[in-house]
Amino acid sequence: MLMPNIWLAVTFLVSLVLALQVELPAMQDPTPTCIRDFVGRDQMVVVNLKTTGYRGDGQQLLLTVHDTLGNRFYKKDDISGEVRAVFTTQDAAAIDICLTNRVEPGRTRVYLTREVEIDVESGAAARDWNAVQAAEKLQPAEVELRRIAEMTSEIAHQLLYLKNREERMRDTNESTNSRVKWFSVLIVLALIGLGGWQIQYLRHYFKVKHII
Repeated sequence: MLMPNIWLAVTFLVSLVLALQVELPAMQDPTPTCIRDFVGRDQMVVVNLKTTGYRGDGQQLLLTVHDTLGNRFYKKDDISGEVRAVFTTQDAAAIDICLTNRVEPGRTRVYLTREVEIDVESGAAARDWNAVQAAEKLQPAEVELRRIAEMTSEIAHQLLYLKNREERMRDTNESTNSRVKWFSVLIVLALIGLGGWQIQYLRHYFKVKHII
């Protein structure tokens, strides 16, 4: 991601609902305001936005959704009203939902702003359980148990991912420590060798000059 971006980073351990409201002033050269949420691999994500203002009010609000691996899931210019983006992740990564509010060219300098309500649902929370209930003819209790089972499975997968990631980081740290240790030993031996060579050189020099 671009370094000048303004990050509102929110990372979740499990797939839950992220809801917040932001106010975006319109600028001629704005920096994106991004909301970050971590989502697992092959997870369904639903982003619902509700904005104030309207097209032609002197502002152009841009929405982009991508992950930290470079995958772009959604992009739309000049959004207003209600916007819904639905996609499925390809890898376990942080998802960035970025909004950029730009002043329309030729607009006089007045203070313009947009308020945006953002709701992000992922995993089991993003599924339409009413549709599942109707399609499979399930009882309300069965639907709730199904939803809880899927959320539990997501939590287990997330914990397994974090465990594997911790193991990889630990292996990397151990490998780095081992390399640093042997590099330090090599430096010490080199310094000792250099010191011994300097002593022998000085002794030879003094003998040649008949100083000793």
